[in-house]
Amino acid sequence: MEEEYSIDEILKAVNELQSSNKEKKIDTIVINKPTTNKKLDIPSNTLRLIEEAEKTIKSKLHLK
Repeated sequence: MEEEYSIDEILKAVNELQSSNKEKKIDTIVINKPTTNKKLDIPSNTLRLIEEAEKTIKSKLHLK
């Protein structure tokens, strides 16, 4: 079942793999961009207050 490939065939296959990987990375970046905008919907002060409240609740639960 061993097959022999020429150097040209191997190089073409490597180039195809590299170009397909680049295309996938670009798609991933485009898909992830809208999710970062959702974080901007909540003001940073509100996020800070939520995080502080969570810490307070967690610390009170550990004291019991």
